Amino acid sequence: MGLGLDLPLFVGQLVSFLILLGLLTFFGYKPIRKMLDERANRIKQGMEQAEATKQEYEGAKVAVQEQISKAREEGQAVISQAAQIGDRLKEEARQEARQEAQVIVERTRVEVERERDKAIDDLRKEFVDTSILAAEKVINETLDKERHRRLIEEALEESATFKKN
Repeated sequence: MGLGLDLPLFVGQLVSFLILLGLLTFFGYKPIRKMLDERANRIKQGMEQAEATKQEYEGAKVAVQEQISKAREEGQAVISQAAQIGDRLKEEARQEARQEAQVIVERTRVEVERERDKAIDDLRKEFVDTSILAAEKVINETLDKERHRRLIEEALEESATFKKN
């Protein structure tokens, strides 16, 4: 015992330590290691699942943005189309109003011409009657009214023909 070691005690303690180490390894280390490995696997799966969910979220976000963009484009197209339809309807209303105005103007022109022609006919008849009266007074005898009426009307038509040429 030079160093203060008792060999049988040392061997006994060494055997006890190795037995305890074996028991701890068999009953403690392996189950704890297995439990830690399982936990690590669950954490790894959770992280993978979180990453997959994140990628799905990113993909869904991109898809939603595309749909929003598409909806905006469609909305702009609808607004543009509505504006074109509105412009077309305005133009059609203008055309319709112009046509109605032209019809009214044409109808008024025809009516004015009819009134003018009637006034001219009335004036001719009055002129013929006045001419016959004047001729009767000048000649102092009664003339054949129908014959003179025809003569005066022919003269008026000839003068109207000369004025038109």
